[in-house]
Amino acid sequence: MGSLSPVTFRRLLKACLGVAALGATALGIAYVIPLPGRLTAGPSRVVYFRDGSPAYVTLSQDEKWRIPVVLGEVDSRYVGALIEIEDKRFWWHPGFDPFAIVRAAAQNFSAGDVVSGASTLTMQLARMLESRPRTLGSKLIEVLRAVQLELCFSKQEILQAYLTFVPYGRNIEGIEAASIAYFGHRADALSATEIATLLAVPQDPNARYPTPRHEKVLCSARNAILSRIEESGAWAWPSTPAARLALQAVPEGLRPFPREAPHAAQWLLGQDPFASRIYTTLDPVIQRFATGVFQRARPTLASRGIFNGSGVIANHATGAVAALVGNFGFLEDKHGAQIIGFDVPRSPGSLLKPFFYAAAIDRGVALPETLVTDIPVRYGSYEPENYDEDFHGLVRLEEALSWSLNVPFVNLLRQLGVEPMLGLFQTLGVQSLRTEPGYYGLSAAIGGVEITPLEIAGLYATLAHEGYYHPLLVLRDPAENTSDGSEHRGFSAFSEGAAYLTRKTLSLRDRSDFPGKREFSATPPSIHWKTGTSFGHRDAWAAGSGPAYTAVVWLGNFDNAPSNELVGADAAGPILFDLLEGLVSAEDFNYRDLAPPDLEMIEVCAYSGQIPTEACLHTTHALARTVSVPTRPCQFHVRREIDLDTGLALGPLCLDGCRHAPEIFLRWPTGVRRWLKDQYRTLPEPPSFAAECRKPSSEGRPAIVSPPPGHVIFLLRGRPVTEQEIPLEAEGAAGVQLSWFVDGKFLGHALPDERLWWAPTPGKHLILAQNEMGESDSQWVEVREDLSITRK
Repeated sequence: MGSLSPVTFRRLLKACLGVAALGATALGIAYVIPLPGRLTAGPSRVVYFRDGSPAYVTLSQDEKWRIPVVLGEVDSRYVGALIEIEDKRFWWHPGFDPFAIVRAAAQNFSAGDVVSGASTLTMQLARMLESRPRTLGSKLIEVLRAVQLELCFSKQEILQAYLTFVPYGRNIEGIEAASIAYFGHRADALSATEIATLLAVPQDPNARYPTPRHEKVLCSARNAILSRIEESGAWAWPSTPAARLALQAVPEGLRPFPREAPHAAQWLLGQDPFASRIYTTLDPVIQRFATGVFQRARPTLASRGIFNGSGVIANHATGAVAALVGNFGFLEDKHGAQIIGFDVPRSPGSLLKPFFYAAAIDRGVALPETLVTDIPVRYGSYEPENYDEDFHGLVRLEEALSWSLNVPFVNLLRQLGVEPMLGLFQTLGVQSLRTEPGYYGLSAAIGGVEITPLEIAGLYATLAHEGYYHPLLVLRDPAENTSDGSEHRGFSAFSEGAAYLTRKTLSLRDRSDFPGKREFSATPPSIHWKTGTSFGHRDAWAAGSGPAYTAVVWLGNFDNAPSNELVGADAAGPILFDLLEGLVSAEDFNYRDLAPPDLEMIEVCAYSGQIPTEACLHTTHALARTVSVPTRPCQFHVRREIDLDTGLALGPLCLDGCRHAPEIFLRWPTGVRRWLKDQYRTLPEPPSFAAECRKPSSEGRPAIVSPPPGHVIFLLRGRPVTEQEIPLEAEGAAGVQLSWFVDGKFLGHALPDERLWWAPTPGKHLILAQNEMGESDSQWVEVREDLSITRK
């Protein structure tokens, strides 16, 4: 090959310089001129069910249905067909296809009209992003924009943007949105006719999108594409020939975009305002089932003055939330329909009692069989009452929970400590509680706090999951291909034994809060539950679990309007059982909740449920934790040596010279005797010791119970002091009289099962109670005038 002539060399040099100039110009365009603004247009935001199907889709900021596309989530056969039909050389051209331009020019020149185009997918994307009239100048700008896009983005990114912005008629853009609107499912798995339809519409979207008047045009265009794909042989086609596929109907109209679980969706979208895709643990089947249960109950509830309700269903073994019902009628403009109920703190009524019960077992305070008192009590100015405004005297702790008595659990919380228990709830995900020390009192045991239904679900899921806590999960990571929450570590909040004994009590069917019109035998034995009603009938609750799922139901009115129908057992209970029974399989009827290994049988007094003494003639066995067995001996049975001549009790030093024999007596707490005496009822008491046998002992030492320690008494101005007397009460030995003193001045005598009344005066006072053996108890109280109250 000879050397180049100077002329040829100069021409070649000019050509290279021209190409370089064009390249420099292209680079300048790419990196100096801003990219089309629509590239950053906000898409529709989508909330997905755990199976990947869309639950809720919003309009984009520019009022489009445009769901962001991930290339790997689009059916690969559609992508292959798109490139085969629209841009065969897409993967190597620089944004425009020179061969296509030459071919189109020749065809158009030969026909004398525009019969073929040369737009690449990149050029089409440029046209989608910037609408211009169809002129030669516009085509040149599209070429320049296409080159710019190719320089700034990878081929995969360009294809992904194309699939996001490609028009499908009306305000629908993108393959994902079109697939949902046309066929009701995502674009990850498409049939042959669906692929052909989605290829045909963008060629003339306003004349082909599904509607009855476009049916013939769309069908003809789709069938033509089916034939082209079959003829090309570019990729595997179904065994069914295109001629037969063409007989299938095209979609007749657009389907509405999903708007399921609207409250949950809005709640999640609000938590992350920049996320366009939110993947949840919500189960589509369970979510629709729960929504249906609430909707069916709505008319009856509305007729009873109940207009709001919410529910939560969670898999307690994994922590994955399966359903969230936020309220009734999201689109309505009354009754606060858009308030997200499952995230609103409300008074839980009695729903926290099972956790005090479990904590008492864990700490060795009591067992289910332990007798506790249910009598009027006063803690300062707080006097709790039971829901039925009646008292039962002595009940077993399991009966107190089963009957949902208030006073025993106020007393129990006093033993456990308000701050420790509420602190435990906070570690169990309850973030609605105030953190100021001393903010809550003993009323927390019966609803004096506010907790959301979602937080209640976390507590009951812990109880159902053997006392093991891990956070409830509503969001999942699609990359990890899991929604079970197993990667989130938790901790043991209650022992397996305490959780089991609590569930066992909550499984009892013969209860006042068992939903009416249901047969015990028709209800799965694995279900355990608790209902609650807030003070003033403003909240009705029911919470419980089956073998796999925990459910919570709240009913009420967001304007705080009360209703006598807002009773947990009657209003919320039936809905809870509808939910739990609907989630139970046939195999679950054979499920049995077995005692865990950390429980063992111990001997207890058959009457009191406490550790038996020699005075307990009858004993039984009860399950208790091996590491926290209650150690308090039975307080109800006493053994006395009785003087057969006088009938008085004798001590060890008084037995000589007397005819005596041992006898066993029941000794009831002083408070119970006092309560019965107020109702003109009495209990038999052990005989008193003979005078010469009395001696100081811890058994009969006085203990002041009213007023309580540290009590501050406020006197109402303008009201006589005689109308504001304070009861003085103390525990002590039966039949042993107490002498009461205030500031050293004798006030009067009273037996332990009696009370004395004192008319207080402003100031600090020392109150003292002393028995006949000189044993005493004392405490200071402060009396103030309430200056905030004046007499009218």
